[in-house]
Amino acid sequence: MAIGTPPTPDDVGVAGVGMYPFGRMGDVSLREMAYRAGTAAMRDAGVTFDQVGAVYVGHITQPLMTGVITVKEFGLTGVPVQHIVNASATGSTTFREAYHAVLGGHCDVALALAFDDMEAIPPPGDRQASVDGVVLPAAFFALWARRRMEDRGTSAEVFAEIAAKNWNHAALSPMAQRRATHVVTSEEILASRMVADPLTSKMSAAVGAGAAAAVVCTREVAERLRPDRPFVRIAASALQTERHQPDHVFVGPVTGASEMTRYTAREAYEQAGVGPEDLDLVQVHDAFPIEELEYYELLGLCADGDGDELVRTGATKLGGRIPFSTDGGLIGRGHPGGPTGLAQIWETTLQLRGEAEDRQIDGARVGLCHMVGGGSVCAIHVLARD
Repeated sequence: MAIGTPPTPDDVGVAGVGMYPFGRMGDVSLREMAYRAGTAAMRDAGVTFDQVGAVYVGHITQPLMTGVITVKEFGLTGVPVQHIVNASATGSTTFREAYHAVLGGHCDVALALAFDDMEAIPPPGDRQASVDGVVLPAAFFALWARRRMEDRGTSAEVFAEIAAKNWNHAALSPMAQRRATHVVTSEEILASRMVADPLTSKMSAAVGAGAAAAVVCTREVAERLRPDRPFVRIAASALQTERHQPDHVFVGPVTGASEMTRYTAREAYEQAGVGPEDLDLVQVHDAFPIEELEYYELLGLCADGDGDELVRTGATKLGGRIPFSTDGGLIGRGHPGGPTGLAQIWETTLQLRGEAEDRQIDGARVGLCHMVGGGSVCAIHVLARD
């Protein structure tokens, strides 16, 4: 539905979220996963597809026209559909485009939808013969971890504690790929198969398939359709690429220079009118625990070099001062590629509504979602409960 006067930034929010559980491909097709996630988000918002004024669909591994063909499953309404690709930040970018469609007054309801199967990525031999196609992501993150161990004295046990936390958070989420039936310990993490020293298999992101979706709309629409539900406002949407610095070539092909997150976070905090001290929960691109550890500092949750102390005190666990990856993150919930960023929106929206069940953070009002994508890009969204 088109509208006349664009809303203010304070009047655009998340009306509905939906997911299909992440995991290995089984008998359910990706198209069916996407349909279930999308219809769940619309049902949650209280809208029907004929009310949706724009669709942004994301996938990385699937053939070019898969997105628009999949959207036809919802109905043939003439709605504009755009395919978004931004590596691991694909889902976050579909959400950003939906936000801007509503904020710009092009429609008052937009759907962000992403789905993927990370195991469908072609083998390395079929990729471009360049450093980002030859050196696997695990190797880059292992080098990053080794550098931290040398510079900060971080131990492998710290990485294991972060991974164990995320496994245990994932056990509480119905959408997570890794749902352990026992409390996972750091010793168990360290004893798992070595992938790239010091990173083990249980420190690595779970890859598989899945789908996630979010309905973005104006406050007026959300409050009319769900008057008894708190409005979850999109307080900030920031997207940046890397800037030149000494480690540009060394780290760049996979995640970009680490300062990219710091710059993007500054933009997001300024947009939202909040600081890191105002956050109640954080979701980050934590394909390996070295990332989460570094992002504690780069997002401003502690001073540079003090991330290890947050781990030691349990500050980033559920029940701690600032819980990270409350649904298990990429390590526990999983990382199918396209939908990962929207899974963060799903989790954070439920937390801010008070609907996260056993994972619920008491009184959560502000959450940050962070994803990086190869190439390299960084997307940060801040959601706030009014």
